[in-house]
Amino acid sequence: MIIIRDVRPYIALADGPVLDALAKISGNRAGIVFCTDHEGRVMGVLSDGDFRRWVVDQDQIDLLQPVSNVANTDFTSAPVDAERSHLVALLSDRITHVPLLDRRGHVVAVATSGRDTLWLGDLMVDELSPAVVIAEIGNNHNGDLSRALELVDLAAEAGADCAKFQMRDMASLYRNQGEALDAGEDLGAQYTLDLLSRFNLSNEDLFVCFDHCRDRGLVPLCTPWDPVSVQVLDDHGLPGFKVASADLTNHDLLHAVAATGRPVLLSTGMSSESEIIEAVDVLRHDGAAFVLLHCNSTYPAPFKDVNLRYLDRLREIAGGPVGYSGHERGSSVAVAAVALGAKVVEKHLTTDRSLEGNDHKVSLLPHEFRAMVDGIRQVEESLGSDVRREVTQGEMMNRVNLAKSLVAARPIEAGSVLTPDALDVKSPGRGLQPNRRHELLGRRAKRSMVPGDFFYPSDLEDESVEPRDYSFRRPWGLPVRYHDLRALLPLSNPDFVEFHLSYQDLELDPATYVDGTLDLGLVVHSPELFRGDHLVDLASSDDDYRARSVAELQRVVDLTRRLVPMFERADRPVIVVNVGGFTSDGPVSAEERDRMYERVHESLALVDDDGVELAAQTMPPFPWLFGGRMFHNLFLDPEDTARFAAESGRRVCLDTSHSKLATNHRGASYHEFVELVGPHVAHLHVVDAEGTDGEGLQIGEGGIDFPALAEQLDRLCPDATFIPEIWQGHQNDGEGFWTALDRLEQWF
Repeated sequence: MIIIRDVRPYIALADGPVLDALAKISGNRAGIVFCTDHEGRVMGVLSDGDFRRWVVDQDQIDLLQPVSNVANTDFTSAPVDAERSHLVALLSDRITHVPLLDRRGHVVAVATSGRDTLWLGDLMVDELSPAVVIAEIGNNHNGDLSRALELVDLAAEAGADCAKFQMRDMASLYRNQGEALDAGEDLGAQYTLDLLSRFNLSNEDLFVCFDHCRDRGLVPLCTPWDPVSVQVLDDHGLPGFKVASADLTNHDLLHAVAATGRPVLLSTGMSSESEIIEAVDVLRHDGAAFVLLHCNSTYPAPFKDVNLRYLDRLREIAGGPVGYSGHERGSSVAVAAVALGAKVVEKHLTTDRSLEGNDHKVSLLPHEFRAMVDGIRQVEESLGSDVRREVTQGEMMNRVNLAKSLVAARPIEAGSVLTPDALDVKSPGRGLQPNRRHELLGRRAKRSMVPGDFFYPSDLEDESVEPRDYSFRRPWGLPVRYHDLRALLPLSNPDFVEFHLSYQDLELDPATYVDGTLDLGLVVHSPELFRGDHLVDLASSDDDYRARSVAELQRVVDLTRRLVPMFERADRPVIVVNVGGFTSDGPVSAEERDRMYERVHESLALVDDDGVELAAQTMPPFPWLFGGRMFHNLFLDPEDTARFAAESGRRVCLDTSHSKLATNHRGASYHEFVELVGPHVAHLHVVDAEGTDGEGLQIGEGGIDFPALAEQLDRLCPDATFIPEIWQGHQNDGEGFWTALDRLEQWF
């Protein structure tokens, strides 16, 4: 059992909406909240089970009604001063959280049977959370407050979550009251006392540091070395304590820290396993929420002595999340600890390893600390989960280009039985994978095929979508390549076509593919990639690179002008442009993003766009550009995008999939994105999306609410044109497009 003193994550106002209480339940991961009045008096309990039982009994679910209408008023509670044995007896498989009340019925703590989650301020520590990274400043300020504040700033800039200091009451801590010149002490103790006498910050200076941490978005932490310091820090309201390895066997200090009710991070260096178990027993007896930090207390710790594999055993002893406090040189061990499950990482930070004091020698410089944080976050992202292996978006794109497909080995008549001699395996991987050959054998061919034609998943289905004429409230078109045009146009009634150009298409004569003059409109999608692996980037800070990008876009404009006479309804055709602004190592700062937009403005002003409309496309956060996964910076944020359109007078192309991924990544509202950007939209790429990089999905197979989206688009940009931008939708004579149009017709 543990007792949680920070009850904020577990409290929902009784007169607040049910929806807010559900958000609290999701946020605290405990499956329960306690409903209180505005004075903090408990009125009821809402658990996952309570909510499910309530939902079953409702004819109409209203999540905006007061949570007091839903809360369970028959709940178990206990006085805050109840005996531990009494609280343990109350907890069970059914009752996992008991509110502890003061005499007036206020919730002041929560007793729980589990210890899977711990809170350091607003930072959650559990098996699902990102690792909390602590910049251990300790005494690396060397007694200088200005240097301490500088280290806080550097910790924030390096991506730390917390900055940690140390507090000592020298008079009560040392048997000689901290006398630095005591000739009776051993050499090591004399050295330590000398450093502390000169480098200890006053309590008032430490309070300034703690406040500065909060100002910089860091959670302030501190190691108390004595009970006096514990009381001082508790009175100041620090959200948690770090107990040094040297005090693991100091049970009096552990009792003092646990009595505050604040979470404890306990380093386990210079301790045996039996001593660690004893310390855990103390913390458990006192109901403390704690995390054990694996540690080797040598400065620097030899790599051979670190023994990261002990993290697994430490997790068994702790019965919950564990972490790592490192004193070895470099950052690779700390990153590896996260890969092995550490949920807290502590490393020392300095500006100069040559400064006086042992900790400087094992500290990271600011750029090294930043690299460690980046490495930790990359490892966390790469760990994924143990769910079923799926093909990722990037792999899917490579599979199309590199894998193999089942193709017709000879002419095949519709209705004939498919025999082994009718099938062959060829690259690329656009069609049915070779491991499904047995599913085709013995089936009747659904269509006539010539040698080399791909088989598709639809060839295994009894029914298939057939193209037809469609009816929409706005002009709609088909995305095509030159070579698709003659095959797809006769199958339906599009209002226009959107040519998706490659850089090689710019060398071709479009009259070879366009028969006469077509009674259609025209949209052109500019290539992203040009010869020599040049990716268009109108935001590049490299003037020569940007000049080439402008020149390549001008070639696209010139080709579009050549196409216009071939399309009777091509009145100032839109050219969809991915303007660039990508980076390979991570997103840029807001200031650099503003400069990128300025360079895009300047670049577009250099293009002679008479007779056409250049429309920048909204982008996903992680585009799969040629050469791999990148980071986009422009046309992800709705405010940025709307401001660009308003200031430049240029409309945009809203890619519904890209923007859904962008809002998913930012944790933002897709509805609000469309509200802001919608009035500036000239053209739409309509397609579904999932997660942060699952783009190009078939309509209804991702996370977009298309009925709601259709209502917004009708209101905000009723004249904007659209195409179904399904990934690989052109395969099998446009099968993906026809499926999308079938589904969209009911809403658009």
